[in-house]
Amino acid sequence: MDFSEELKRLEQQGLYRSRRVIEETQFPKIVVDGRKVINFCSNDYLGLSQHPSVKQAFIEGVERYGAGSGSAHLICGHSQAHHALEEELADFTGRDRALLFSTGFMANIGTLSALLKPADRVLEDRLNHASLLDGGLLSRAKFRRYQHNDMSDLKNKLSLKEQENTLIVSDGVFSMDGDLAPLPDMVRLARQYKATLMVDDAHGFGVLGGTGAGVLEHYGLKQQDVPILMGTLGKAVGTFGAFVAGSEQLIEILIQKARSYIYTTAMPAALAEATRVSLRLVQTETWRREQLMHNIQSFRFKAEQRGLPVMASGTAIQPLLIGSAEQAMTVSQKLMEKGFWVSAIRPPTVPKGQARLRVTLSAVHQPEQIDGLLDALEKSIND
Repeated sequence: MDFSEELKRLEQQGLYRSRRVIEETQFPKIVVDGRKVINFCSNDYLGLSQHPSVKQAFIEGVERYGAGSGSAHLICGHSQAHHALEEELADFTGRDRALLFSTGFMANIGTLSALLKPADRVLEDRLNHASLLDGGLLSRAKFRRYQHNDMSDLKNKLSLKEQENTLIVSDGVFSMDGDLAPLPDMVRLARQYKATLMVDDAHGFGVLGGTGAGVLEHYGLKQQDVPILMGTLGKAVGTFGAFVAGSEQLIEILIQKARSYIYTTAMPAALAEATRVSLRLVQTETWRREQLMHNIQSFRFKAEQRGLPVMASGTAIQPLLIGSAEQAMTVSQKLMEKGFWVSAIRPPTVPKGQARLRVTLSAVHQPEQIDGLLDALEKSIND
């Protein structure tokens, strides 16, 4: 097979993807492709990946368990560390049980494929993460998308009683726009139409809510309101992996039927030990969430003062709408040359004509670093 023409077309349209090589990290400072820059595209929202206690727990976990798990959870890969982390995640989220997955993508695909049958129906927000969309399609259930955060459109689709069982699926915090799903309204609609609600809280878990338990805590919602919760551990928690939390029956059916859980190697037990420490820090070092909120408010206020095209978002994800993919790539490269790493997000990740710069803020970004980024953004966009 010859892919040369397709690759050439992607490059001409500004859609060609390439990797940068990180040589050293002391987040948010980083050395990438030989250049020292400030990282504004990481999801390490609380800066916990660099916490000394987390790194020490990882080291001690390797000494106890080794570098890998050696097998799938259902063979011989499920350690005491994994089991303890699942119990602590269930307790933190106020749920009966939790189940660890190796990645968020695997958690979403495995959950949707396990729970849905061809006779069922799944309704998803148009801006859901790719893993949710792919999971819905792979499930072979009747798949429908409603307009982003449009409860009228969702209600209209729910009112068409096409299938007996309906699952509504949404991001909690949308990864490219940074806005929140209107979950209380979704809970009401789910009850009215006897549907089940699943929320992917990848970008809210660890950050939102009074204790950092996520978007459901932010809204005051419980397990009976949102029966299926997915969260990731590689963002605010600063380690790796994901989990699904809910009822005893939910977790048991996933253990029996989620292929991406059954047929893959478990995450290293050392990572589970590091995550247990990080999870405690999320709850005890509350200054991190407070500082992150301060950084978000400061960035937005100063960006709006400068007339920068910042989109409406109250979370750590702060997109600046550019338009064309080519222009977004140009501005991103200019920022890199000025010492700031900000990703250009292009189609098909976002709709055509809505390419953007995706600034992600962290609790460990310093005021002078944020001000420096704003100066660089103003010059790079207006040049």
